[in-house]
Amino acid sequence: MQSILHPIIGPKKEIHDLTGRTALITGGALGIGFEIARAFVQNGARVIMVNRKEEQGSDAIKQIKDECGQDAKIEWLPCDLGSLKNVREVFSGICEREERMDLLILSAGINANQYGEDADGIDRHFGVNWLGQIYAVNLLYPLIRKTSKMPDTPAPRIVFEASEQHRMAPKVVHFGSMDEINNPEIGSLEVYARTKLAIILGVKYGLLDRVIKPNGDNVYVLSVHPGAVNTAMQQQWKDAYPGLFGKMVTAVMLAGGRDVEQGSYSALYAATSPEIEEKGWNGYYFNDPGQPGKETSQASDPTLGAALWDLTHRIIREKAGEDAITPWDQTK
Repeated sequence: MQSILHPIIGPKKEIHDLTGRTALITGGALGIGFEIARAFVQNGARVIMVNRKEEQGSDAIKQIKDECGQDAKIEWLPCDLGSLKNVREVFSGICEREERMDLLILSAGINANQYGEDADGIDRHFGVNWLGQIYAVNLLYPLIRKTSKMPDTPAPRIVFEASEQHRMAPKVVHFGSMDEINNPEIGSLEVYARTKLAIILGVKYGLLDRVIKPNGDNVYVLSVHPGAVNTAMQQQWKDAYPGLFGKMVTAVMLAGGRDVEQGSYSALYAATSPEIEEKGWNGYYFNDPGQPGKETSQASDPTLGAALWDLTHRIIREKAGEDAITPWDQTK
């Protein structure tokens, strides 16, 4: 259903020629991720979509090829981002066989929903929305660094889907231990919001401050807010809050939210706009195309960012192996 506000308000679409560039999109076969994948293919990119279910990938490829031609450069790979060992297997394989990686869009995720644990025994929101995706970045980073050193090549970009809902994170967050993460007493919205807080922190105080700057890498990393978007994820409000309240929230989101195409505009801007490099907007959070957002004090806390970075690496090594983390200064 298209948003009732679509004709009245909403961001403008901005995307540029991507001929010869390779992009990977987690969650690329559904919702916002699919719209990003489609736009990338339409503008000349070769696109790899990563999702959990094969039928999602098959349907997405068919639709894009029907629209863009049967020679469209689009493919799909399966991965459960809630299993760090599966992430290691899939993304290390991609890094080994691909020759370049220009654009990495982290669009997979679980919306606000009831507490549950993923295949690694981790809060599934934190596991899928943050851990699985930052680990994918780690495994692909040698390839991204290689691409950044290619002649006549724009700086690669890494874009995470964050959210203004990061403002609803628990008032006290330490990112100190697994016990803090795996707390079923935290509400559904707060658990979700904490993952979006992690993304903003991880972009600024993790990838930018602890990887890109020390390496002197010509790589941009950004996080964006897509807006309240009419995707299937909005149905998860009914699971998060069973009963009338959940139904009411779902109805409000679907009626007043942006349509899915509009929801892709922030990521498309962050991934392709020359303005990002012109203004040196590395590590920024955007709440609309061209509009840097104003994060909460939590999302602007370098000490909290450092704690998240440390906890992230500890969990990945515990669940995927002591040798699981690829050195951040390695080039393929």
